Amino acid sequence: MATRLIEILESLPNGNVVLLGDLMVDRYLYGNAERLSPEAPVPVLHYQSEEVRLGGAGGVAADLAVLGSKVSVVGVTGADEHAQRLRQLLSQQRIEASGVVTDPSRPTTCKLRLVGSAQHRHPQQLLRLDFEQTAAVAETIAAEIVSKTIIAMQDADVLAIEDYNKGALPPSVLQQVIAAARQRGLPVIIDPANLSDYSRYTGATAIKLNRVEAAKISGLRVETVEEAQAASKKLLDILHLDAVILTLDKQGAYLATRDGEQRLLATRPRHVFDVTGAGDMVLAMTAAARAVGASWHEAVELANIAGGLEVERFGAVPIQPAEILQELLAEHRRSQGKLRTLDELTRELAGQRGLGRKIVFTNGCFDLIHLGHVKYFQFARAQGDLLVVGVNTDTGIQKLKGPTRPIIGQADRLGVLEELSSIDYIVTFDEPTPIDLIRAVKPDVLVKGADYAKEKVVGWDFVESYGGRVALAPLVDGRSTSNLIRRILEAYQSPDRE
Repeated sequence: MATRLIEILESLPNGNVVLLGDLMVDRYLYGNAERLSPEAPVPVLHYQSEEVRLGGAGGVAADLAVLGSKVSVVGVTGADEHAQRLRQLLSQQRIEASGVVTDPSRPTTCKLRLVGSAQHRHPQQLLRLDFEQTAAVAETIAAEIVSKTIIAMQDADVLAIEDYNKGALPPSVLQQVIAAARQRGLPVIIDPANLSDYSRYTGATAIKLNRVEAAKISGLRVETVEEAQAASKKLLDILHLDAVILTLDKQGAYLATRDGEQRLLATRPRHVFDVTGAGDMVLAMTAAARAVGASWHEAVELANIAGGLEVERFGAVPIQPAEILQELLAEHRRSQGKLRTLDELTRELAGQRGLGRKIVFTNGCFDLIHLGHVKYFQFARAQGDLLVVGVNTDTGIQKLKGPTRPIIGQADRLGVLEELSSIDYIVTFDEPTPIDLIRAVKPDVLVKGADYAKEKVVGWDFVESYGGRVALAPLVDGRSTSNLIRRILEAYQSPDRE
């Protein structure tokens, strides 16, 4: 699964997503809040800095752009300073904004947050001030939104809708664009507003809800997995959907499809700092993945990771594909262990290099692991970020050292190496030398023991040819497999042994 998810991440730039929704500007005023006002029991914020970000559907567009998708956004703004700033932000993110409609009769939605910190603690939001007009747009504006959405859909792979109930998406707009997308065979993924009536979303392909929203619209409790299953089934039926995605906080996400797929996708425990933007990130990742052919299961698996990373940040901060990749690789190592085939290894190392990781390689038989080996691996690991260990197979060792070796069989040797924290990946080889492995891994650092001269290390010239280096690990006096075997034999052959 990890390999397939990595393939999806790598292909995200091939996807084209149209995003329709309520565009906003998020402004953050940061300051020091170490004292209370003498006028009232409220903190005094001493201004330090300001940050302006895309908010609402604009935040989803930013998430999509950072993930690498081609994004075309459709929405409405006023004819004010906030609208100018919003368009600048969209342009900076290379988001296609020709679908943004200007309505001079309403302000651009802006959320102004006052954020204070004291005594080097994490910043905390003190107050939010909203500038907005939530009444439905006029019919002429609505018609223009529909027209621009249909034009944008001509080259799209997915239509994502982010509804904050700020007036840009009245029921007539939603039903027209859903019908147009369906006619083109275009998937429609909805992140709905907090409404009592969801009939406006009928006919969409999928809907993403949290447990509170799911309970509200289904009329069922959504506390357990079984209750999530019942609510999902009801939502599939009443809204004529193909898929329902329920985000269940620390439990993860629940996926139900019309084809009968029902599964809980668990998430690892997170330090929740701020849930702002997590739902937007889940929608963005789901849409981006579906745009490049991911299954619902694959898309939600990735969205689960992206949403989990988001809650560890302050505010709505787009998650980079490299961060998701790092999570995938770490989880894969936790669940699958360290042993890889060469094909699996080279693919994962390509991902690790994309994260800027320095790869170290060493090799050996590693029969009868002892302190010398442990110190050797610790030295090797300190030369970079990831240590790959090539291990001779039993057959290969017998060719090198004769039929009495190895003392410890391959499965047991690999099992011991798996438990050493300094080792990140293990790969076996049958050949007399590891040169083919070295050429495939292309390490940044090649490590051997100091009993070798550099020019005697297999692959040294290849590694140095592209700027890599060779590191010779210091030996631990008296610690070697041969010495250990000799001592064991002497002990068992001693006439004093009973």
